[in-house]
Amino acid sequence: MMMDLSGAKWFKSTRSGGKQDCVEAAHLDSGMVGVRDSKNPNGPALIFTPGEWDAFLHGAKNSEFDRA
Repeated sequence: MMMDLSGAKWFKSTRSGGKQDCVEAAHLDSGMVGVRDSKNPNGPALIFTPGEWDAFLHGAKNSEFDRA
């Protein structure tokens, strides 16, 4: 999916501690969410639908992605 991200307002988690090597997110039109690597702000970004983003956050909060 191609989207114009030139006006996106990217932010890092408050838990990042201001470090440079972080994931940044942006709330986009129609509830979409963009995610990118802060070390490469001009590089590619992943775009998630509202449902996909909600599922990811739910999984992260419930430790579904923890390594065994």
